[in-house]
Formats: sequence, structure tokens, C-alpha cells
Amino acid sequence: MTPSPSLTLDDLGAEQQHAALAFVTEAYAEAILAGIASHSFAHAALSAALRELVAVHGEECVAAFVARLPKRLRDGEFSTSLKH
Repeated sequence: MTPSPSLTLDDLGAEQQHAALAFVTEAYAEAILAGIASHSFAHAALSAALRELVAVHGEECVAAFVARLPKRLRDGEFSTSLKH
């Protein structure tokens, strides 16, 4: 597939992303039950995800996507608890 640098990775099919997240969550739970440290699984999942995104969309598109992550992190988008 030809890389698509103009594609915004933030807006890729919410329904499919929700279904995919369910699969990742299940894999995470299985890894924990198998004795894998949660941070080890998280690092491996991020690495695998970035490799796949680069393979599909190219380095520049993924770099632009990743460059937006610090603000999203600071804004609490990925937090599981409420900020005080």
C-alpha cells in the first residue's frame, strides 16, 4: 500500500478502533495472566502499533501523528482516572 501522508490517523473509523481496542484489552489481560509485566506489554504494543502504522502510512505521517501526542497526553485523553 502506498503511504498516505495527508491521512489523519486521529480520525480513522471510531467503530473499528473501538472493536480493535477490545481485542488489545483482551490480549493485555491474557499477557498479565501469563506473568508479563504490564509496562512490558504496553511498550511492546506501542512498538508493534508504530511499526504497523509506519508500514501503512509512512514515517512522515506517523511522525506528525506522534508529534500531537504530548498535548493529548497532558490533556488527559489517555488517563484512566480523573485529574484533580
